[in-house]
Amino acid sequence: MPAPLSVFATALELTLVFAGLVLLWRLALSPAARAHHPPAPLAPWDTPPSDFFLFLWLAICGGLVLPVVAQPAARALALDAQTKLILVNAAFQGGMLAGIAVYQVCFHRRAPRPPLALGSALLPGAAAFLLSLPLVVLVGLAWTGLLKLCGLPVEPQDAVGFFTRTQSPVLITAMIALAAIIAPITEELIFRAGIFRYARTRLPRWAALLLPACLFAALHNHLASFAPLVVLGIVFSLAYERTGRIATAMVAHALFNSYSVLRIFIDPPAS
Repeated sequence: MPAPLSVFATALELTLVFAGLVLLWRLALSPAARAHHPPAPLAPWDTPPSDFFLFLWLAICGGLVLPVVAQPAARALALDAQTKLILVNAAFQGGMLAGIAVYQVCFHRRAPRPPLALGSALLPGAAAFLLSLPLVVLVGLAWTGLLKLCGLPVEPQDAVGFFTRTQSPVLITAMIALAAIIAPITEELIFRAGIFRYARTRLPRWAALLLPACLFAALHNHLASFAPLVVLGIVFSLAYERTGRIATAMVAHALFNSYSVLRIFIDPPAS
């Protein structure tokens, strides 16, 4: 990578991490922050277990069925491997969203939708994104060191290879849209608005935070990023709980994914 881009990438990451450390101190670690305990505005999800598991079942079925339907279409169109991968990923995310939509349409009276309030979630979402960066970086360094110490492979995610190999602007745009728009909406509705919101009044607090974060990290099927993604999931849950708006977690998630894509383009080895 050219030296100017390398310097820019390093300066950008250090600047964002420093801003995150400042916010982390002011909002969570300072004496004033630790002494301030406002009531969480997030309303409990008072629904029977059967409804909750129906919600999960519909989301999972949608995510499994639609890719199966999309694969014959990909073969019939003779799509290349990268285009087929994007189509299957889009079908997976779209299928889960379709399952959630079916649940909301059929059970909206018993399970009111969490408020979005996108406009008022932009600043809190940006703050949650900045807060997550120093934690993710520190945990990522420790986790990578532990994996190497155990002799386990530390390989980049498939997305890194996709963005570095693909030359098609259409495919790159589609992958960016999946990473920065579709995935944050789908995954936040399932893991935060669904699993975390249901578990927070039924499990110990640490378990309610950890369970959806671990499932969220496992979904990405990448050992080297598992622990950082667990931390990221916990931050998103806390941001959702603190504001009561799922759009806060969606914005933070979208910003994190967009930043990750930007880092891949600027400095693929570091990503």
